Amino acid sequence: MMNGLQTLGDVTAEIFRLSPEGNTVQKRQRLRMEDEAPGAALKPLVFRVDESTPGVVQSVLLERGWDKFDEQCQDVEDWNLYWRSSSFRMAEYVNIKPWQRLNHHPGTTSLTRKDCLAKHLAHMRRLYGESIYEFTPLTFIMPSDYTKFVAKYFKEKQDLGTKPSYWICKPAKLSQGRGIIIFSDIRDLMFKDAYVVQKYICNPLLVGRYKCDLRIYVCVTGFKPLTIYMYQEGLVRFATEKFDLSNLEDYYSHLTNSSINKLGASYEKIKEVVGQGCKWTLSRFFSYLRNWDVDDLLLRRKINHMVILTVLAMAPSVPVANNCFELFGFDILIDDNLKPWLLEVNYSPALSLECSTDVSVKRSLVHDIIELLYLNGLRSEEKKCGRTSQGNAMVSQARRSQQKLCAAPAPPSYASLIQFATCSKRSPAAQHMCPKHTRTSQLREMLCRQNKLLTREAAKSKPRLKAWHSPRKMLSLCASQSLPRKTKGPTGILPEAGNTPNNHAGNFVLIFPFNKATFSASRNGLNVKRIIQELQKLMNK
Repeated sequence: MMNGLQTLGDVTAEIFRLSPEGNTVQKRQRLRMEDEAPGAALKPLVFRVDESTPGVVQSVLLERGWDKFDEQCQDVEDWNLYWRSSSFRMAEYVNIKPWQRLNHHPGTTSLTRKDCLAKHLAHMRRLYGESIYEFTPLTFIMPSDYTKFVAKYFKEKQDLGTKPSYWICKPAKLSQGRGIIIFSDIRDLMFKDAYVVQKYICNPLLVGRYKCDLRIYVCVTGFKPLTIYMYQEGLVRFATEKFDLSNLEDYYSHLTNSSINKLGASYEKIKEVVGQGCKWTLSRFFSYLRNWDVDDLLLRRKINHMVILTVLAMAPSVPVANNCFELFGFDILIDDNLKPWLLEVNYSPALSLECSTDVSVKRSLVHDIIELLYLNGLRSEEKKCGRTSQGNAMVSQARRSQQKLCAAPAPPSYASLIQFATCSKRSPAAQHMCPKHTRTSQLREMLCRQNKLLTREAAKSKPRLKAWHSPRKMLSLCASQSLPRKTKGPTGILPEAGNTPNNHAGNFVLIFPFNKATFSASRNGLNVKRIIQELQKLMNK
């Protein structure tokens, strides 16, 4: 019966006819539609910022046709995305509306403080064995582990004889290389407050005799169920002086933080292999490795496993919160045996644009995060207006999606202007919209009521799950079992919590869940033991 409907008004009328309150809602909906002038367009999506919000985020959102929230002119709830570098108060998580998103999830700082990360990983090693969590250097948390560290230091010194041992001491709370000490003699160890001391990796993979590490971007779009995407592009950060263990005080030789190396005397110089500056793109780095017959795909898989295992260490303790996502920056060092080591995980990884490499990577990163979380330019069924033919085609596609929802056995259960979904690449039509302000708050209310009724009617039928196969098998975990396909819904609707996520969006690729077993193990609660068993199967292949 639904297939014969032609407009959103017809669809809405049929849906609400099924409800006791249908007649009243129909009248209100008719008044809203009549209130819209012919050719009117809905208000653009709105983003909210504060003084900590990166400039590139604001720039990208404005480029995509979003409006900046103005608290003096707009309703306090009339925004869709709040992005800032600092964390949110718990009240902001509690009061979030279905059409809103926050760029931080509560509880994730326990992964990004160096001492908390060390505790989480130590706990996982005790539960699941040393072998699967061997990607972190030997770590001691100061001051509580000082006695253990001293015992280990002198035992190693006795075993090595005249050969020196190397250690690195890092403040637990600081970033950008601040407060780091590299030492061989325990008398040089100085710390106050919370620090971690780790075995220094003194055989890093060198590029033109320069040390480097990888900045890998990871977006966790939900913890209940756990959903992890990895960005396939990233940054490789170089030291600006050649690696030299004989001079541990030369931070330009041992630290790869760009905030330090951009101040070095050799930053602007043309360096052997590395060239000018201190950054490469990740794709350039893997291309360099392929030229040396390195299996870069195997290295990527190892990094995938490392990321999943690290997030699993923290995920069970994260409180439940709706409509949040988290962008992490994983810092990974590759040694000369091509083994990846996790150095740290960064909260609100820097999005400043300091060089051309930053511009090419970080602007695309922000664009693709929006692709991952939203459908760009399509919010509801709209009446015909003066747009390009491509824009009209986009509206027609929205109408077809809405009609498909009504015939679907299990539509999503959350109404929103935001969709956690893959969308097509950015359309020029979205950048040439002529938006006119209308009553978007009423639209949101209508969508919420409409979707509740859809869910109620569809609850009687059981959804069919279809096989899903990644078109980017090279970059996936290449699991032997496929995931069920995510149930499709209309534009601007959050997917149901039980539905599987999209396999990629932009340059983001889904790395967890990676097969039916891990999807099931994270769907209702988090069965960490089962997930690790599935990971071990992959790692053993």
